[in-house]
Amino acid sequence: MTKPLMGQAEIADRLGVSRQRVQQLVNRPDWPTPYVTLAMGKVWHTEDIEKWIRDHRPNDTGPEEDDGDTTLGRRHGRKRDDA
Repeated sequence: MTKPLMGQAEIADRLGVSRQRVQQLVNRPDWPTPYVTLAMGKVWHTEDIEKWIRDHRPNDTGPEEDDGDTTLGRRHGRKRDDA
């Protein structure tokens, strides 16, 4: 099941890029407007990010199957607090 909101770490995982690359993407004029900006950073609606991906990365095959893994930022080994 897709989560309704994404931060930069989730977007990096979704796209398979670094968070530094995500920072470059969010500065593009065609990038979706954040849903909210919190002290920890910007947060977007997942559906807005997925639409941007469909429009700008048409060969992207979509998110990997949800295997029930509760890891966030898989490359960095961080875990969700609620896991």
